[in-house]
Amino acid sequence: MHSPHDPYVRVRGAREHNLKNVRVDIPRDTLTVFTGVSGSGKSSLAFGTIYAEAQRRYFESVAPYARRLIHQVGAPAVGEITGLPPAVSLEQRRSAPGARSSVGTVTTLSNSLRMLFSRAGDYPPGAERLDSDSFSPNTAVGACPECHGLGRIHRTDEQLLVPDPSLSIREGAIAAWPGAWQGKNLRDVLDALGHDVDRPWRELPAKDREWILFTDEQPVVTVHPVRDAGRIQRPYQGTYMSARRYVLHTFADTRSRALRAKAERFLTSAPCPVCGGSRLRPEAMAVTFAGRTIAELAGLPLSALAEVLSGAGAGGEETARVLTGDLLARIGTVTELGLGYLSLDRTAPTLSSGELQRLRLATQLRSGLFGVVYVLDEPSAGLHPADTEALLGVLGRLKEAGNSVFVVEHQMDVVRRADWLVDVGPLAGEHGGRVLHSGPPEGLARVPESATRRFLFTEDARDTAPVRATRTPSGWIRLTGVERHNVRGVDAAFPLGVFTAVTGVSGSGKSTLVGQVLAGVLADRQAGDEPGPGERYCAAATGLEAVDRLVQVDQKPIGRTPRSNLATYTGLFDAVRKLFARTETARERGYGAGRFSFNVSGGRCETCQGEGFVSVELLFLPSTYAPCPDCHGARYNPETLDVTLNGLTIAQVLDLTVESAASFFAGTPAAERALTTLLDVGLGYLRLGQPATELSGGEAQRIKLAAELQRTQRGQTLYLLDEPTTGLHPADVEVLMRQLHSLVDAGSTVVVVEHDMAVVAGADHVIDLGPEGGDRGGRIVASGTPAEVAGAAGSRTAPYLAKALRR
Repeated sequence: MHSPHDPYVRVRGAREHNLKNVRVDIPRDTLTVFTGVSGSGKSSLAFGTIYAEAQRRYFESVAPYARRLIHQVGAPAVGEITGLPPAVSLEQRRSAPGARSSVGTVTTLSNSLRMLFSRAGDYPPGAERLDSDSFSPNTAVGACPECHGLGRIHRTDEQLLVPDPSLSIREGAIAAWPGAWQGKNLRDVLDALGHDVDRPWRELPAKDREWILFTDEQPVVTVHPVRDAGRIQRPYQGTYMSARRYVLHTFADTRSRALRAKAERFLTSAPCPVCGGSRLRPEAMAVTFAGRTIAELAGLPLSALAEVLSGAGAGGEETARVLTGDLLARIGTVTELGLGYLSLDRTAPTLSSGELQRLRLATQLRSGLFGVVYVLDEPSAGLHPADTEALLGVLGRLKEAGNSVFVVEHQMDVVRRADWLVDVGPLAGEHGGRVLHSGPPEGLARVPESATRRFLFTEDARDTAPVRATRTPSGWIRLTGVERHNVRGVDAAFPLGVFTAVTGVSGSGKSTLVGQVLAGVLADRQAGDEPGPGERYCAAATGLEAVDRLVQVDQKPIGRTPRSNLATYTGLFDAVRKLFARTETARERGYGAGRFSFNVSGGRCETCQGEGFVSVELLFLPSTYAPCPDCHGARYNPETLDVTLNGLTIAQVLDLTVESAASFFAGTPAAERALTTLLDVGLGYLRLGQPATELSGGEAQRIKLAAELQRTQRGQTLYLLDEPTTGLHPADVEVLMRQLHSLVDAGSTVVVVEHDMAVVAGADHVIDLGPEGGDRGGRIVASGTPAEVAGAAGSRTAPYLAKALRR
């Protein structure tokens, strides 16, 4: 029995996910780092066990009725945890922020600023005091009625919608309409309404042209389609939608990037004429503080906003002093993490992943709690080495304030600064789940089976990587006069047929230049239409004709529900189901491939709808999930499970790891290719049926890459990857880099936005942006071979790259 003042968090019998009855003691009031290869079990220990148990204990202190209103996680699979204080979690959130999300909403600074204007603002004589919601463009009482709080309006005209008026409607005069059946349907509806679809557009009466393009009416008529040879087409009820209505609807609602980009070609965007882009109603804009409106203050860089607030709050009323003091303290945490160049109204989708991560971190760290355990998930993810220094300073202050800081981390510079190290492994999945070392970092040197040891202590961490000769470009893509966000008037050249790394501190413009402009011009060219948004971001683009195919690989989830998994995403499940359908038992019973899907009725268990588990409501306790009482977690009904392939049922095959499945399907080309590519990118530990919701961003990115690698390569392909090493252990980075360099050796082009200096040092060409972030960035500071960039004056990347090259 341990004393309540025991200075250790003691975990006994942790069995969450792949953990093998783990027993570990971790001292409190330390910076403790959990390391190990991807899938080794470190997150299962830190988050799935320690944080989950702390959260469960907290919920037990909440009134039973209130507990029903809170989403609770189930109790972790652990024997006992003692010495555990309250815990605060900061996990990575990989979901894309919406257009209304901004720096102010992510940090909650907007709430404080709105309260300042509501309670301490200068109102016009006789004006009624406004509630804080009246200063928000995201509420009905605050949003400008014309632009609905977006600040810009999107319009279109006849020239955009009908670029060639010599064509008839049947010939495709209305370029904004969709293709295939939907476009034919709109044409047929117009025909049924009595409009001449075979007459050149310019010859149609002006009032007809106006109605066809801009009406808000949606008439429904009976359409009698023209019969095609050999096809029976019955009359149907068709609804008309004008070209403008279709374009605006698609632009606002579609989740397809391609459809949204096409719709954007037929729209012009301009500041709202009513609010002038402020997004607010006139009565809110009439209120000032320190002589400025809330829109003007929200548009200032945070460092400048702090100066204004410091001067205005010093001699004001008590309310103003309290509110400005709170704002200044909150802003201080954000600027300390190097984000003083951001403004509150900067929209979240325009931020880099590194900026978003630090904003969320600053918000969490501002709480000033004492005596708690902070559990952080890779806080250095997406950070330039220079930004990591500021992060370490903040983590150190958290510890000094009397807190325990538990960090899951892959960045070796962070690991070296730890007081205590918990290394989990040795490998991933079923080959991991053991604590190899728990103690001061230097003790890991005596653990030869640790995959982390080699990278933490050897001068040459990647001493097994082959030395590559610098490749010669086969051509160049040149972008002239790039204008987008903070990238202003930049000329950029990307070599073809080589490996290029784009570097720079967070917010320097890397993702803008690569992910938006370069990707945009290539996507526009491949679409074959007139210049789209990508080409509007630069004055000229040359060399695009040398690229036959663009592939963008990001870290967004491969699916949003547990029904999407590794096998379904890669297409492997289709091949497996066909193999089962060809078995003798399946042929005798007349089972097709569809019988072996758990997503449709027929072969699945109907009790759990193919989920494999059912939710059990425990009223005042957290809902728990139990295996389905009928299929016991197999997801299929008994008749389907009667069918076996080489002795295994379809459920047992889905439970195989990639590594085991590669042996099982050896000699089966349809499955072998997908499994081989998954092994090549280091994902042999994942199960075929692993739900998409359980995958990390790094795993999702490597699955997407594997899906690309198994396709037959045709022509010149350009791969764009945004921070592909984020969330990867250095050992996993080596595996990934071998695959990316093999793509280049096969004739493709790879461009990565990257912070890992070992990856940058192994590139053929480097483009470094900066020198800082925001308005002080957006320029190409250096460009050339890694050695040339490492010697560039004024580059924040140069000293870190030079250090990596010396290794």
